[in-house]
Amino acid sequence: MSVATPEKIIEVTDVSYSYGSGLALEHITLPVLRGDYLGVIGPNGGGKTTLLKLMLGLLPVQEGTVKLFGVDIKDFRDWWKIGYVPQKAVNFDARFPATVAEVVAMGRSARRGIGRRLTKVDYAKVADAIASVNMSAYHDRLIGTLSSGQQQRVFIARALASKPEVLFLDEPTVGVDAAAQGAFYQLLKTLNEERALTLILVSHDIDVVASQATQIACINGHLICHLPPKNFNASEYIKNLYGKDITFVVHDH
Repeated sequence: MSVATPEKIIEVTDVSYSYGSGLALEHITLPVLRGDYLGVIGPNGGGKTTLLKLMLGLLPVQEGTVKLFGVDIKDFRDWWKIGYVPQKAVNFDARFPATVAEVVAMGRSARRGIGRRLTKVDYAKVADAIASVNMSAYHDRLIGTLSSGQQQRVFIARALASKPEVLFLDEPTVGVDAAAQGAFYQLLKTLNEERALTLILVSHDIDVVASQATQIACINGHLICHLPPKNFNASEYIKNLYGKDITFVVHDH
């Protein structure tokens, strides 16, 4: 009996990108399979966020190709399949007078189409997204009254409201208090394992990536490695990434 090969839902092939005369990424080839929890690590300025934006279509592909669900990104239209949680600090003004439900409903509107009235089914999906991040008790609370960790859960719920098949997160714990980070990362692991949601996480938290992700991609201008955590040799790859030895312990799943 043959075992089906997991679907490649994102294919980055021989991609290079420059800002003016500065080369940010060089010949990156990186597949993402359905069900992966891919952790992307590397130094500041190493190209992690640039790679993320290329996969999201926020930057134009200059060299190479990017495909989403088998379609060249230039022709891709099913953007509801893609969820995106950028850094909260640059994404949302917490003083905005909106409730948790209203913020999450913005994600549902993205699937329905701007200007279209939400239906009972849409509001049920909003409630389900809020429940999936354990924030049902805060359904009618103003977003600005929540802690940083709670706010970031709401932003994940907003991304989940369109029922995406892959969720991108760019340094999602920036501005989140340390006490809430453990629960936040446990939420991501649950979404991946229990809801079969494909995750792509850009993070500086190497320990979290190595202990929770199913695949690690090390980026510093080029792809240094792409492998499962059990094969991640800290002493070999960390020095190539950061240019120096760093004391680091990898925890297995």
